[in-house]
Amino acid sequence: MWLNQLFPGNPPAGNAQLATDNCIDVAVIGAGAFGRNHARVYHQLAQQGEPVKLVAVVDPDVARADVVAREYGARAFGSVGQLISTRGEIQAASVVVPTIHHLEVARALMEAGIDVLIEKPLATSLEEADELIRLAQQLGRTGQVGHLERFNPAVHATLPLITRPMFFEVHRLSVFTPRSLDVDVVLDLMIHDLDVVLAFTNSPVTEIRAVGLPILSGKVDIANVRLEFESGCVANFTASRVSTERVRKLRFFQPQQYISLDYGRQDVLVFSVGGDRALPGTPSVNPQIKVAKPPIIAEEPLHAELKSFLDSVRRRSRPVVSLEDGRRALAVALDIVAAIGEHGRKVRLDKLGTL
Repeated sequence: MWLNQLFPGNPPAGNAQLATDNCIDVAVIGAGAFGRNHARVYHQLAQQGEPVKLVAVVDPDVARADVVAREYGARAFGSVGQLISTRGEIQAASVVVPTIHHLEVARALMEAGIDVLIEKPLATSLEEADELIRLAQQLGRTGQVGHLERFNPAVHATLPLITRPMFFEVHRLSVFTPRSLDVDVVLDLMIHDLDVVLAFTNSPVTEIRAVGLPILSGKVDIANVRLEFESGCVANFTASRVSTERVRKLRFFQPQQYISLDYGRQDVLVFSVGGDRALPGTPSVNPQIKVAKPPIIAEEPLHAELKSFLDSVRRRSRPVVSLEDGRRALAVALDIVAAIGEHGRKVRLDKLGTL
């Protein structure tokens, strides 16, 4: 569908020249809701003076691709094969297609000399993730994974504050929508927070306990997970796509500090005990506890993510969120999915008609 019998023989060489300060021609593969957002932001970056040009939008639904392409001054294509055969100068592309197509689409692009940003989750299996990593290494291509929250200004503001996190409490709740029902809530929503916590802890996971239920779809729609890390840190995650409200918050404790992060508000609060660790801020009613709000420059995370991707393409540098990072988050997410299934069988949820 996406490739349209792309390469019956050897693939075309494509444009494998290194990007320097020249304008980077980009394509968006997939014209759904999030693909449209990628197209919008590439267009905005160009208007703001970033050396980038959106030249193509690809979708098997050519009419849908044409609507997005016309809006942002690009050209529509019905397949990756058509794109590569006629627009060989493209240097980078966002892969915003269903997860089951990530490998075939990204492989075709990388073999044509095109760097890729692949939306999360990286792949449907670790075998596919490993193949993507192998291809990028073998072909010398830049590969980034679209873990959007890594580019949230609140996450950036939190990174310098991390000393030794020992306990996380994370909530990501969303109202039900018909999008992304090809995967369960762990791979749809929770994987954002798994990636952030894995980056914050920088420690292997040693134990997983998980429970989840399908509510309005055939996949797990709500899940609660407890992870234990080699460092001794413990993290609790709750993710739901059947909530009546939208919540995206992460809180953690470390020696002498409690830090609360709100992804949606792009806001961080730091509660510190003792003067030597306290940041300049507003004192609380308890004289032993200082409250501070690190300075944050608001920015749309997708805007920051695509700028970072283009910078990696231009400099031939390792992306902020590499394919290896995407594989790490995927591995934990798949282990959680397996643990949820095991728990469901153990308590015989299938006998209740819920699994």
